[in-house]
Amino acid sequence: MRTISDAERRARLARRHDLAVPASGVETAVDAVVALHSSDPVSVYLSARARVRNLTVDDLDEALYGRRSLVRMLGMRRTLFVVPRATAAEMDAGCTKALVDGERRRLVRMLEEQGVADGDAAAWLREVCDRTATAVAMRGAATAAELTRDVPELALKLTFGEGRRWAATVGVSTRVLFLLATEARIVRARPVGSWISGQYRWASTSAWLGDDLPALDPAAARAALLRRWLFAFGPATATDAKWWTGWTVAQTQRALADVDAIEVGLDGGDAGWILPDDDGRVRTPRPWVALLPGLDPTVMGWKERGWFLGPHGDALFDRNGNAGPTVWCDGRVVGGWAVVAPGDVAFRLLEDVGAEATRAIESEAARLAAWIGDRTVTPRFRTPLERELAG
Repeated sequence: MRTISDAERRARLARRHDLAVPASGVETAVDAVVALHSSDPVSVYLSARARVRNLTVDDLDEALYGRRSLVRMLGMRRTLFVVPRATAAEMDAGCTKALVDGERRRLVRMLEEQGVADGDAAAWLREVCDRTATAVAMRGAATAAELTRDVPELALKLTFGEGRRWAATVGVSTRVLFLLATEARIVRARPVGSWISGQYRWASTSAWLGDDLPALDPAAARAALLRRWLFAFGPATATDAKWWTGWTVAQTQRALADVDAIEVGLDGGDAGWILPDDDGRVRTPRPWVALLPGLDPTVMGWKERGWFLGPHGDALFDRNGNAGPTVWCDGRVVGGWAVVAPGDVAFRLLEDVGAEATRAIESEAARLAAWIGDRTVTPRFRTPLERELAG
């Protein structure tokens, strides 16, 4: 059995994630890592900026809202991603569609328990969903507030965690729009405000993309998605694959078999998997550094991260496993960073990387600060080191 060392894995990461050598364009960069995390809108822009030379906000906006070659939609682990058009249907059939029945049942149960819907809650929900989808189509693109004027039932309130310290009240609109997005009937369109805004307008999928997403066989879609991920992130363990996709053990094993994945050894004795046509070995790139944002796809691409993260997890991840901003040097996480004031990025190294690499990191921090400009950028999921640096 072939063994792939940690050093080789770091070289593969550097080249296949467009970190050592920039990508030719933003679509290429997103495709290289399968998808960009979009739970925090800032992550999308800063992840792309780290991989595409001279990228501007307008460049990414054009791909998202002009060409619409990139799509923002729900996917793995109930998480929001930005994906290339070619990947959207695979992610939808392989991950998102499995969420629909459970999401609808939970919402019907809440409507019944809290007396929000009169009579048949399931029928009430179907009607509200259909009227909301119609209102989205009639408006072309609309915010939740605008849709609530068309469908007044969306203004009704639901309580989560009643009787607990973390109880919260949300509008029915939040859950209905989430359900419609899970069903791929609507997608998030241009945000209200700038690139750091997480308040989106909604558009019908068919109108935004020119057609509905094609219906794919779920098993075939999972295999296609896993093939993309294994090329970008392999070698990876079955645990990594299951975590990243959110699949069951059985679904993960089936997909590994469907792509004819080949088992390889990893440093430390674990078993990893690569594609059968992955010739594997890559040239070690020239020394490189990067400042990646919170939730960057490289940081979040594996469940088992010791080979690139080392002992720094407690400082750079929150308690729920969300990565904060990280400093990278030659395929390893060596520190963290934060925006401490408009136009000012501070970083802290957690290990000695030498004078030359430190100077390169200083230069990259200055370039990043200039790119962000006068925006106040705070990660949605804050980590101990980021909080400490930001003050």
